[in-house]
Amino acid sequence: MEKEKTVEALNTLMTINNDRVEGYETAANETEEADLKMLFGRFASTSQQCNRELATEVLKFGGEPAKGTMVSGKFFRVWMDVKAALTGKDRTAILSSCEYGEDAAKKTYATVLQDEATHLSNAQQTMIGAQQRLLEADHRHIKSLREASATA
Repeated sequence: MEKEKTVEALNTLMTINNDRVEGYETAANETEEADLKMLFGRFASTSQQCNRELATEVLKFGGEPAKGTMVSGKFFRVWMDVKAALTGKDRTAILSSCEYGEDAAKKTYATVLQDEATHLSNAQQTMIGAQQRLLEADHRHIKSLREASATA
């Protein structure tokens, strides 16, 4: 297991979690609905917890925990701002934007677990798998809310 590859894989996950935190903070600002504000705050907290766990592992390997976001995350936040402005803060549009972000997070976790597993310890793979299940549950929740909103 190469330390640099391990740190890189963990930091990739930190970056997508940074995207989620910023994305959900943006989404909370774009909606006036209390239930969504609370939900988005909870999802941002999930990613903050994931990042604390990931940062601990990065530091064990002498790495510097990632602080930034992915370019795709910046695009997601700008797109959400524009879409919200054009749609008048429409619930379905905001939830669709969140689902787009969740798709990216889901894909990133799957890619790291598939492509970088040889650089991760069993304990790290277990931790990442548990985080992945949390994010997948959030994705299902967002998707079900979007579908319900679209048919309302």
